[in-house]
Amino acid sequence: MEIATKYDPKECEERWYVRWEETGAFTARPESGKPPYTIVIPPPNVTGVLHSGHAMFVTLQDILIRWRRMQGYDALWLPGTDHAGIATQMVVSKELEKQGLSRSGLGREKFLEKVWEWRREKGDAILLQLRKLGASCDWTRTRFTLDKSLSHAVRTAFVKLYQEGLIYRGHYMINWCPSCGTALSDLEAEHEEKQGNLWHILYRLEGGAPGEGLTVATTRPETLLGDSAVAVHPEDERYRGWIGKRVLVPVVNRFVPVIADAMVDRAFGTGAVKITPAHDPNDFEAGKRHNLEAIAVIGHDGRMTSNAGPYAGQDRFTARKGIIKQLEAEGLMVKVEPHLSAVSHCQRCHTVVEPVISNQWFLRIAPLAGPAIKAVEQGEIRIIPDHWRKVYLNWMSDIHDWCISRQLWWGHRIPAWYCESCGKGAGGEDPQRKMVSMEDLDSCPYCGKAVRRDPDVLDTWFSSQLWPFSTLGWPEKTADFERYYPTAVMETGYDILFFWVARMIMAGLKFTGKPPFKEVFLHGLVRDAKGRKMSKTLGNVVDPLELIELYGADAVRFTLAILCVPGTDVALDTKRMEGYRAFANKLWNASRYVMMQAGDAQPPAPAGETLGPWDRWILSEFEKTARGVNSALEAFRFYEAADLLYHFTWHSFCDWYLEASKPAIQSGGERAGAARWTLVHVLDGTLRLLHPIMPFITEELWQRISPREGFIAHADYPAGNEGDYAAPSQLPSVMELVNKMRNVRAERGLSPSAPLEAVVVPQGPGLAQALDESRGEVMFLARLSSLVQSEALPDEQSWTKGVVGGFRFALRAAASQAVDAGRERQRLEAELKKALAERDKFAAKLANPSFSERAPAEVVEKSRTLMAEYARKADDIRSAIESLLDQH
Repeated sequence: MEIATKYDPKECEERWYVRWEETGAFTARPESGKPPYTIVIPPPNVTGVLHSGHAMFVTLQDILIRWRRMQGYDALWLPGTDHAGIATQMVVSKELEKQGLSRSGLGREKFLEKVWEWRREKGDAILLQLRKLGASCDWTRTRFTLDKSLSHAVRTAFVKLYQEGLIYRGHYMINWCPSCGTALSDLEAEHEEKQGNLWHILYRLEGGAPGEGLTVATTRPETLLGDSAVAVHPEDERYRGWIGKRVLVPVVNRFVPVIADAMVDRAFGTGAVKITPAHDPNDFEAGKRHNLEAIAVIGHDGRMTSNAGPYAGQDRFTARKGIIKQLEAEGLMVKVEPHLSAVSHCQRCHTVVEPVISNQWFLRIAPLAGPAIKAVEQGEIRIIPDHWRKVYLNWMSDIHDWCISRQLWWGHRIPAWYCESCGKGAGGEDPQRKMVSMEDLDSCPYCGKAVRRDPDVLDTWFSSQLWPFSTLGWPEKTADFERYYPTAVMETGYDILFFWVARMIMAGLKFTGKPPFKEVFLHGLVRDAKGRKMSKTLGNVVDPLELIELYGADAVRFTLAILCVPGTDVALDTKRMEGYRAFANKLWNASRYVMMQAGDAQPPAPAGETLGPWDRWILSEFEKTARGVNSALEAFRFYEAADLLYHFTWHSFCDWYLEASKPAIQSGGERAGAARWTLVHVLDGTLRLLHPIMPFITEELWQRISPREGFIAHADYPAGNEGDYAAPSQLPSVMELVNKMRNVRAERGLSPSAPLEAVVVPQGPGLAQALDESRGEVMFLARLSSLVQSEALPDEQSWTKGVVGGFRFALRAAASQAVDAGRERQRLEAELKKALAERDKFAAKLANPSFSERAPAEVVEKSRTLMAEYARKADDIRSAIESLLDQH
């Protein structure tokens, strides 16, 4: 078949993806009788555009799915999107503002109509972008977290948890984002170390002298307006006499008690701390213990409330500045010192989070965490890399209840109702738990009067935690649920281990009685080439779509795979993509050569005895590579699989075998037929091995090797059967000889095409026969005009001598000038120095007990072998130097 001289990724990618999708190449087939293998995609936000994190998980998951599909599994990769409550509501609100409309002006129902309209127009953009990367998802099963069936699953889960008393409602301290206008879970409040100040403020003693009082240290002076007490540690001797007295809160001039509480850190500040129950989680708990009033001085909008006196209505940070000035003016600011503290920010908009007391819905986590801990401890779920298993267990053992309500309109509305007439209500007085229902309530089930529905929606992660089974039809026992659940693996970034993975484990065990997946692989974060986090501020954000345009999807995917080393973040350097684009071109050109040699007809399989040593060698190397790639993918060592394929394809197949096959093909006859068959056979297998990582170019080339039906995506994946082909044991030594001859040519500055004469002295068992069997290949590869096997090297000055492996050799250019003895001696002495250094390096390693006694036996033995080889090489070089001195 004709094939272009240059690979065009764009044309190839667009053409093949359309064919794959139109023919249902990626659709799972329950009726196939094959064993199921399932991955559910981490659903990207419906507002999202493809970023480097998406590119990473799409690449890795697609590698796994394509690999398993080719291994004979009924592979289901289920795609979909998340409704992304806060993000989507913000995006649509901004779009409406451009039209002169507002969310509040439209009202809830009209606003939600606008959001659904936006979702229908733009919500699938991210899924179209995933196709650009080659994602082999089953698009017939695409899900959205607000689909009717998934909404039913969310409601079922909420009602069940409420009925069991695991969901409750109450006034508690929560994280509040003034910008987004909603509660946040602890995980959505990200802590950042910030350099600030520790202000030491005097609280005057009631009835005391003018300067008498307690000095209190705080990082948030604006909250002192809501102080209800000052606390000291009960065992702090400095303040034992102060307990029970009262001090005056500055600015608001309110007397509060001095209390004793063991929560006080005696080493922090002065050891006396202000207690503001309405604006600090620890103070909230202290307030409950001591029955203190919670005075809210900062509102949900981030402005000071009417309780803030003269600062009412001001922004909280503006009020801070005013309060500091007032304290300084009144002589109450004792001192100010720099202080590094952890400040919580909203994960979404980066606004400083405000702790507030609010009436919210919560999920009791402890009863759910226990089984999830046990599942990992007992090996029902394996987390890779292993150190994340320890992190998971530590975090799960100290987990807090989850605030699951959000003050938004877009999302799963909480199915809870309240009756103003009889006072019954969800989360409150609801003795029969009827006020949370699977069906919408029109009237109160207790008194029959009108009811109102809770205005809040559920945290987006509440629906996401059900994703592995809600997407398959749960709570109904659908055919897909019965066949494809539990899923095989959850592959995602380590940054959402707690946001999502842990919650999926808890939910899966709770609602299905089974872990949602058997394995969890956590890849690192994708950073820039310098290892920095990508951000618009730094201007280092990498757009995968632009990379695909520049380098092709296959090069982008190969780069991400080979950089994915477990336990490390990925430093994404586009120069690596240039290299792997060159790799794609190398594969393309090699395939062109093979097709030119094979012609239109598939070469017949040769009889075993007609295979030459180089044929057997490349076939053996291919099988070994296949075994290594399968082993690496089983262990999620994507980098290792990609590296094995790169070196086999570029070096073993292209650099060595393609060149070595030329003399055989030129010779004609059985040898030529064996070489042609081997070329096609190994290329076919190499394309199949590469396909999960580089799907587009491999499909294009595989279809061109010979006419066939179907796709490479459904071809058998090479297993690497050991013992199919016996590799010639001495051929690697012959290859070393060729390499060394090439190096000598380069060192002497001889043209690569200038023919050389060679005399070779084999010095090990079987080497003479091996060299004789590969005479034609060695002469071609080393560009020799003659090759003579001898028992001794020639004495003439015109020869350049060398030693490698089990060979001594001499080279000279035809009709060349006499070799410079001085320069030749310098070259040999430099080689001797290198050989001795390598010998000594391995000797030192073997002399170290921590290596020789603890390293695997095969590693120790390999080091002994290498040490002996370098020692022998040094002896051979010494002999060559002595021979040179004898001649001169």
